[in-house]
Amino acid sequence: MPSAPNPMATVSFSHVHLYVDKLRELEEYKKLETKLNAFVKAAGDDLLPLKGRMGADTEAGRKHWQALEKEFGQPCTGASDPASWKGQRQDIVEQALIGLGWRVTGVCETASTRSLVLTSADSNGVRMVVTAHKTKTMEELGEQGPAAKRSRSDVQPLSHFNELELQRFSALRANREGIAVLGFSVASGGLENIFQNYKALHPKLLHDAQPRELDGAKVLEVYAYYKGEKSVSDADEGTLLRFVEEQDSSKFWVLPGVKQVDATFDEHSAPAYCDHWVSNVISRTGFLDTLNETLGFTPKVDFNAGVVAAGEAQIESTVTGNDPNKKLEDASVALVDQSQVYLPTNNALSEVGHVHLYLPTNNALSEVGHVHLYLPTNNALSEVGHVHLYLQEIGQGIQHIASRTFDLPKLVQQANDFRKMTGAGLAFLTIPRSYYGTLTAKWLSKVAEIEMAEAEKYTEALKKAGLVDLTNIMSMDATPAKVAAALPAGTPASIVDWCLKGRYSNMYALLGDHIGEATYLKVLQNNILVDVQGDDLLMQIFTCTVLQREAGQEAPFLEFIQRVCSEKIDPKTGKPKAMKPGCGGFGIRNFLTLFLSIEVSKASKAKADAELEGRMEAASYYASMVKAFTDQLDESNPILTGISDAMTAEGEALDEGDEEAAKKWAEVKAQGQQELMKVSSKYKTLMKNLRDKAPPGC
Repeated sequence: MPSAPNPMATVSFSHVHLYVDKLRELEEYKKLETKLNAFVKAAGDDLLPLKGRMGADTEAGRKHWQALEKEFGQPCTGASDPASWKGQRQDIVEQALIGLGWRVTGVCETASTRSLVLTSADSNGVRMVVTAHKTKTMEELGEQGPAAKRSRSDVQPLSHFNELELQRFSALRANREGIAVLGFSVASGGLENIFQNYKALHPKLLHDAQPRELDGAKVLEVYAYYKGEKSVSDADEGTLLRFVEEQDSSKFWVLPGVKQVDATFDEHSAPAYCDHWVSNVISRTGFLDTLNETLGFTPKVDFNAGVVAAGEAQIESTVTGNDPNKKLEDASVALVDQSQVYLPTNNALSEVGHVHLYLPTNNALSEVGHVHLYLPTNNALSEVGHVHLYLQEIGQGIQHIASRTFDLPKLVQQANDFRKMTGAGLAFLTIPRSYYGTLTAKWLSKVAEIEMAEAEKYTEALKKAGLVDLTNIMSMDATPAKVAAALPAGTPASIVDWCLKGRYSNMYALLGDHIGEATYLKVLQNNILVDVQGDDLLMQIFTCTVLQREAGQEAPFLEFIQRVCSEKIDPKTGKPKAMKPGCGGFGIRNFLTLFLSIEVSKASKAKADAELEGRMEAASYYASMVKAFTDQLDESNPILTGISDAMTAEGEALDEGDEEAAKKWAEVKAQGQQELMKVSSKYKTLMKNLRDKAPPGC
């Protein structure tokens, strides 16, 4: 691997830049913000989880929202109906304002484009720049073909908002909207080093002939990926990496040309901070090597094909990032720290699936700061599945962006409640209930320490009462009173309690009593994923696709996470150990769950469509796919838990300099990966057999 001619620059998260079909005028969004702030005041306690509710009184909230129409009208949303909400052709700015409580804090108007900057309640956290042409959609721009590569003399002062940039991206990304640019802040003097490294080692990737000196900042843009193998192939001129070195803060807000605007956040608006940005690519190793050679990024986590395999769909993913050499000892600082950059990267190993198409003593970490950078990268290993389909349908690009928050269950509950009350906002990916747990006689016998015959008596009684279905899923409507009434007279209270834990038995096996029942139920009700590494906890959730024109099309999505990092005492010093950036990991169990859930969602939709059309043979085929994906998840979960535990133990042993223990845990991890590969192979064969026998038209 060639060495960089210049020292590595210090970079941190700055912003993401989306290109979209249409944006309303700033005044219209500000009217919506005013209405939302008035709504929160008018609804008052109806928005709070009172009177036994998990969240808001959505019926009362809907009435409050409609009552405000006389004074505020229907800015942005129009006459929205919660029952008819769908994810296609949504305005991402409107979705963020309503679903997340974000606000428009910046604007730039050029002759042909309009750009808005969205931030959460902490303007130093997530910054989302959204640009649209004033008269043409991305589809119309893309149909004109890619614009000629600009020469230095053609570069306009605000070329990052030029319509030719939208045209280039759209033409190379199936005429779609998308996340077009990943923006990084660069420490003083670092931009020139980045430029020289690219110029010497990857000149094909230079979008700018040299850094642009603009009002308040210097800017350099490079192409993120090659079309194929590193250096050998040409640059993929779709997605950009943008490096911004601030020179005069009095003239600068996020990007040159952006004018900062006032924004009022309501009391429910929560801050959010950049955690990681994920790419789907053709050559994962090529992208990782390029980032290493130009920015000094190194791999942090690898998910191999055994970990990420949904039926025939297989991908590999690596999380790369920087090394800011920054110790975090204060939880309130760690949560908001954005110095650690993480860039997960996926590549498809098959030609099926999503990625290929879109070529207690625990402290909740504060979400401030962008210095630690994580960039996960995916590549598909098969011609089946989400990553494969993404690459095939759209091309290489940003699959999703992940943001940290203080209280994930609260954020998701509010987003769901606001959608039900306003008929607008965001929706989230549905996770199979079996992920959270099932109530089986075998499990009940083990945890309650009772005979199997007695456990079977209890589970059968609950099934008879309709509280447990045929797949052993316990109803969310189950209460202590309902369970006690269904069980034989004289059943111990401890058995009632264990039966209720059956709603989240898998999670309980991971977390035990570290979180209470109320939190378990919030997690379950809101489809939040949970993972543990050592004493650190990760909660995460994925939205349904955003920037999607038609149902079934590949499109990016958003992720929100909460990292809860344990305060560990160093036995040598008696003081708290420094907190690891990215504590809780990246959800090794949930990574598989995400891709399986995407496949389940696609198959479930296909099943529903087939039923509506009266194609019952096709509906049965898609039902078999849903079952296979769900069975794979159930069989993989305990193996993934073992791998995760081994990874944690291996890391702790390495930190302590215990090479022998580290070697032992590495062997345990490898054994788990082999077991997972067997499960993967089993379901790959099963899915292939299903597809080979697929009815016509499927």
